[in-house]
Amino acid sequence: MVSFRTDTRPILGRGPSVLLRFVFYALICFGLMWLDERRHYLEKVRFGLSAAAYPVQVLVNSPGAAWSWMSESFATRDRLSHENEQLRERLRDADLRLMRLDALEQENVRLRNMREATANIAERVVVAEILRVDLNPFRHRVIINKGAPDGVFAGQPILDARGVFGQITRAGAFTSEAILISDTEHAIPVQVNRNGLRTIAVGIGDLSKLSLPFLPTNADIREGDLLVTSGLGGVFPSGYPVATVKALKNEPGQTLAEITAEPAATLDRDREVLLVWVKTPPPEPEAAPAPPAPAAPEKTP
Repeated sequence: MVSFRTDTRPILGRGPSVLLRFVFYALICFGLMWLDERRHYLEKVRFGLSAAAYPVQVLVNSPGAAWSWMSESFATRDRLSHENEQLRERLRDADLRLMRLDALEQENVRLRNMREATANIAERVVVAEILRVDLNPFRHRVIINKGAPDGVFAGQPILDARGVFGQITRAGAFTSEAILISDTEHAIPVQVNRNGLRTIAVGIGDLSKLSLPFLPTNADIREGDLLVTSGLGGVFPSGYPVATVKALKNEPGQTLAEITAEPAATLDRDREVLLVWVKTPPPEPEAAPAPPAPAAPEKTP
């Protein structure tokens, strides 16, 4: 059976055609565009619509923005923590390098002072490092890192930047043993720099004291006098500081004075010392024999 569909809507109620509506809306759009371009009538409307739509935009973007903020915060915190740790390590390295540079600078100053102090009294100077200190409180001995292949010999004087340090007692293949001037078995010829009075300074087992046991009570010596090497014996160069007189005691009825002096060298703090080869003065030229006097002529009778 064939059925025919019928439209019961009235013809007048169907409205305008699609083309007519398109043209109508196009004219409205063009008119609004013209008004907006020429008269700027829609500026306030657009501003109000954007203000009204902003909360909606914020609400829509909130989940993504919150996630991005949290991710960035954690990432930034991890990055800053890592960078902070790297900076701490670099700061520690820089502090260590700075401390080492300070130590090297002080060492350089000490070595320069020692070089300058021995420039005019030694023909050869070698810097030696103290490797070990004798732990026996009654023996003031040290081991240095120079031996016989370096030219070290028994009895060789050792100096530092301030004064006489000691002398070599035994030279080995790679190291040598040295005795300090404060050792009880060491004695050194000295003289008072003020008046040339000669005596002997003896170690008493104290790094801060030397004794002058062989001066009479009437000797011309005072507190503060500088004691220098006299050069006698040919071991130590003459004129090098040994100690400074600190205490002078004259007891009635005693023949010899009790005199103590403070060593000029820093015996308890030196880390480097100088091995010195003393300049030997050139031999004096022998005087030429005087020519024989001419014989007097004989007188004729």
